[in-house]
Amino acid sequence: MASPPRDDILFLRESRTSNGGDRALRLAHDVMTRLAARLRILSLLYALTFAATFVPALLFPADRALLFSSVIFWGPRAIAITMALLVAVVIRSDRLPLSAVMPIGLAFEVAGSHAITAAEFLNPTALDNLRWPGLSWVAVWTLLFAVVLPIPPRRTAFAAVASVSSIPVVLGFAIAANITSFRPDPTQFLFWFVFPYVPVVVLAYVFCRTVYALSTQVSRARELGSYRLEERLGEGGMGEVWRASHRLLARPAAIKLIQHSLAPDVHLEVSDHERRQFEREAQIIASLRSPHTVDLFDFGITANGTFYYVMELLDGLDADALVRHSGPVPAERAIYLLRQVCHSLSEAEAVGVVHRDIKPANVFVCRYGEEYDFVKVLDFGIVKIVTDRTAPRPGLTREHAVPGTPAFMAPEQAAGALQLDGRADIYATGCVAYWLLTGRTVFTAETPLDVLMHHAHSVPTPPSAHTSLPIPPALDDLVLSCVAKDPAERPQTARELSRRLAAIPGTSAWTDDRAREWWTRFQPARKPSTHLRTD
Repeated sequence: MASPPRDDILFLRESRTSNGGDRALRLAHDVMTRLAARLRILSLLYALTFAATFVPALLFPADRALLFSSVIFWGPRAIAITMALLVAVVIRSDRLPLSAVMPIGLAFEVAGSHAITAAEFLNPTALDNLRWPGLSWVAVWTLLFAVVLPIPPRRTAFAAVASVSSIPVVLGFAIAANITSFRPDPTQFLFWFVFPYVPVVVLAYVFCRTVYALSTQVSRARELGSYRLEERLGEGGMGEVWRASHRLLARPAAIKLIQHSLAPDVHLEVSDHERRQFEREAQIIASLRSPHTVDLFDFGITANGTFYYVMELLDGLDADALVRHSGPVPAERAIYLLRQVCHSLSEAEAVGVVHRDIKPANVFVCRYGEEYDFVKVLDFGIVKIVTDRTAPRPGLTREHAVPGTPAFMAPEQAAGALQLDGRADIYATGCVAYWLLTGRTVFTAETPLDVLMHHAHSVPTPPSAHTSLPIPPALDDLVLSCVAKDPAERPQTARELSRRLAAIPGTSAWTDDRAREWWTRFQPARKPSTHLRTD
């Protein structure tokens, strides 16, 4: 798994039905979404193709007169266009459950085949002088669906039989209804309209079986321990985050896959030292018990050298999205959130863990049971270990020359210091406070390098200078002390920072009732998610 999963990779779950019948197929959410998009495009192309058959009639009077002389000439095509457009509209609806996409697709395949046959053969003039017509367009339509809809081969075979049977069914109807005087003998009927389509069904089955077999192999390859990937929640420079499910436990989780090579298609072996280092720090992080540190369920390294770890799945949004969604937060709410970040960092300090990448995207604000505005700090330390593997020198990464995010990085970290302590996280927490209070970063510049230079040399302006919301002077001063250039001038521990935040006068308390009211009124419509950002 040297490269992240691509669009066409399927993650499949199969289970026996209660009556011991066929295996029920469930595709991953993002795959079903892409499948719906493909079906919508296919239906629009179907409608466009049939609409194009009306063009000659609109251009030439003789053809127009023939077309509208009988409903048999234009009716099947009009019905086909209407049906295809209806499928496109229904598939696009947000109210349609994704589980209904596949049945609609199969029904469209069969109904579309009958419409094609009707347009081809319900034509008295064509049938009266009919000789061997060659394969119908139904054959192309059937084979196309065998590739577009990844379903179990047996279902594909049933759909293919139902599709190609439209030819003898429609032709038999035309003969029985005396639409045509064409009367083939049984041998002609068999070899013209039945036998040639048997290989089509066989090919559709073979195509689907091949694609389906490859898909299930990929599915097994993507299983990480006891977890199975289901839906991609986010991706970025460091890798991808997936919603996952445990194969035995009814517990959803989020799995982060960490890219470790300079390019996604470059394979990089994992040394024993790197494996031990990763496992050692993952074990330390898993041992953290602060309720404000994201729970780490599992971790490991795949056979292809991809690092991964399994986290709890959270319901909420990160501090970056929070501010972008509803603007800067009141001072009392910022204090409430920041003290929870300090609770997480304080325990980490006690065991010698430095986060190194505190930023709004790693401060997740969620509804947690009956609590609101509950903070979970994400991505403790593991990314640092992995990104260091490919660094051209200690502390460098392929993106920004230093591990971390420039807009929230302490000067000593930007300088590539090999030994960092918790005061680097204090600096980053001050930058997060600045973002929460103002909706701005402490410094802005055109390039990441210029931002780092500002962190190293420029004097920041107080947060109150960039917002109309009231900010107590003591909070202004505390945020500025957190982003002091000299680590000795900052609060020395997360516990100290939390105590000073609690002592700030002039703010009303941010209560659980106020938090509940905000979430009731302003929470953006979104699925439960965790760590959507991976950069």
